[in-house]
Amino acid sequence: MKKIKINLSNITKEKINIIAEYFRRGMVIIHPTDTIYGIGCLANNKSAINKIYKIKQRNKSHPLLILASSFTMIKKYCYISKRQYKYLQKIWPGSVSVILKKKEILPEALTSGIKSVAVRLPKSDFLIKIIRRVGKPIVSTSANISEQKSLTDMDNIEKYFGANKPDLVVDAGELKRKQSRLIDIRDMDDIKILRN
Repeated sequence: MKKIKINLSNITKEKINIIAEYFRRGMVIIHPTDTIYGIGCLANNKSAINKIYKIKQRNKSHPLLILASSFTMIKKYCYISKRQYKYLQKIWPGSVSVILKKKEILPEALTSGIKSVAVRLPKSDFLIKIIRRVGKPIVSTSANISEQKSLTDMDNIEKYFGANKPDLVVDAGELKRKQSRLIDIRDMDDIKILRN
């Protein structure tokens, strides 16, 4: 497991390139998000997705969330109606994730066979640069073992995950934030807030 430190207010092009290369090579990465630390990989890499489930000791019936860098990217992977698009323009970019109907381009391993996916357009210059560089959405689920508290720093990361470790840890110092809100907008006449 490799660890690199970054400064989110002054991220170098060199470090963006290193992190993007890890994603491209199918690696699993702990990284800062605009909410909490996430653990991620490319959203279309089945073996890396399975590794995330193993690292987190997460039940495979629980789908994973993805991050994208633009509406254009999201439309490639999800169905968005005109009403949904208008709604999303008001809340994105930001710390709100929504459930949309997914396109077949996304693997079933990501969504536990469900025909929808949670997605977010983050408000993070760092994440947008990474996702643009890799050219695909990335998985981003909380960096923790399932049912445990989310990690706020990377100080004891080697001990925390035990034998199943991520390939790269991007350490941006302490992040004391909360998880994104989660809203189901598949039916615009019955919008549901699943996590506040």
